[in-house]
Amino acid sequence: MTNFPLNVGALALDDLQTLHSGGVWLTLPEAARTAIRASHKIVADAAAGNAPVYGVNTGFGKLANKRISAADLDTLQLNLIRSHSVGVGEPLAPAVIRLMLALKAASLARGYSGVREIVVDTLIAVYNAGLIPYVPSQGSVGASGDLAPLAHMTLALLGEGEMLDNGQRIAAADALAKAGIAPLKLAAKEGLALINGTQTSTALALHALLTFEPVLEAALVIGALTVDAARGSDGPFDPRIHAVRGQPGQIDVAKYYRALLAGSEIRHSHEENDDRVQDPYCLRCQPQVVGACLDQLRHAALVLLREANAVTDNPLVFADTQEMISGGNFHAEPVALACDAMAVAIAEVGAIAERRIAMLIDGSVSRLPPFLTADAGLNSGFMIAHVTAASLASENKSLAHPASVDSLPTSANQEDHVSMATFAARRLQAMIANTSHILGIELLASAQGIEFLRPLQSSIALEEAHALLRNVCASISTDRYMAPEIERATLLVRNGALSKVFRALPNLPALWIPV
Repeated sequence: MTNFPLNVGALALDDLQTLHSGGVWLTLPEAARTAIRASHKIVADAAAGNAPVYGVNTGFGKLANKRISAADLDTLQLNLIRSHSVGVGEPLAPAVIRLMLALKAASLARGYSGVREIVVDTLIAVYNAGLIPYVPSQGSVGASGDLAPLAHMTLALLGEGEMLDNGQRIAAADALAKAGIAPLKLAAKEGLALINGTQTSTALALHALLTFEPVLEAALVIGALTVDAARGSDGPFDPRIHAVRGQPGQIDVAKYYRALLAGSEIRHSHEENDDRVQDPYCLRCQPQVVGACLDQLRHAALVLLREANAVTDNPLVFADTQEMISGGNFHAEPVALACDAMAVAIAEVGAIAERRIAMLIDGSVSRLPPFLTADAGLNSGFMIAHVTAASLASENKSLAHPASVDSLPTSANQEDHVSMATFAARRLQAMIANTSHILGIELLASAQGIEFLRPLQSSIALEEAHALLRNVCASISTDRYMAPEIERATLLVRNGALSKVFRALPNLPALWIPV
């Protein structure tokens, strides 16, 4: 297993992809240990003193004015974790849990949280052992931090919660013992530091970003294939058009399409004597639409990268001035707004794909056989496959409603504005699944359209994409059971097969801007 030094405060997007995938051995740099020890000393001194300090010797939330005796400080932290482990619903995916463990370790290791080294070491040990705490997916409002899900994660570290073993819930104590990890015993402020923070919503949002990356790349390939199937023009992708507008995502997407369509015989076949003046918007406005989506996703990636490196618990410890200061970094509004933007972008990628399917099956627009079948009437072709795509696009419209505008006060109005970031991030997986299925249907439709234009060939890249589909789905010449075909086509969208076609193109700008 490869050693992976936890680059505290400076994790890059590639690092987060690695942590999401797993299979690495995390280590903690010595400089981080020095910072951890310095901040812990301040908390230890506060715990031994007489002054009230929130989260150290007081209650929490609305109960912050309740003073806790020195003898009960450790019990206070344990009770906090037990009482906050109240999540419901299906468990979070293992990849999300891996990110939660790593991001929490990285945040605490920056030395502003006052925990002991053993807390960070236990998080890292659980990650390295491949253990997956059982964390229900529902129950967080995204302020004051992701309390319930992080409490479930922490409870497993204490040996009181549960772990997942091949999808089955087992006692965390047994899983820790098998891995040779001692259950964590909490000291002053440590429970609060572990559950205060945005690591769940951030992990869910990063999970969506990383999951959608191959889908977006597939969408570019499929969109280009549809341009050729409809004998569309590549004129709208001329770089001069996009340069005078200046939107970076639009400029890049136009470049992607030019590369994907380069050398197509189909395009050359209708450069002259074509009586059509302009293509439908779903073809010629792809750089404007998908490019705008790409800009939103790039912005979200930057926000999430900052949040992944952030310290988001409360109160914060500043060792250089010997101060503990209460604030609100646990409020996940940046994550919520980024996720709402991602939701709209994911929905729009699916929406324009659905319009391309509708265009392909309409013979009066695409000039292909109606519903992409040679014997329409006896065969319905892609008629109802398009209905499925329309239903999924419509469902995404509802899911794209911003979660961040829906705040409900909690904790007896002490926490009177919350972000709903956890749901904002969690609903993205359903939207990605919907958009992936729409693209799977479009892939089947565009490949069928290309075959009506034979013997003409598309570009090398697009013929490779066509061949990938035909390796798993035969041409649909007459009506047959199509649902399994849609699933196989959708798998090509999601599993990176079409991404490889896109990524093999030379000299293209990166999908995500490196930082």
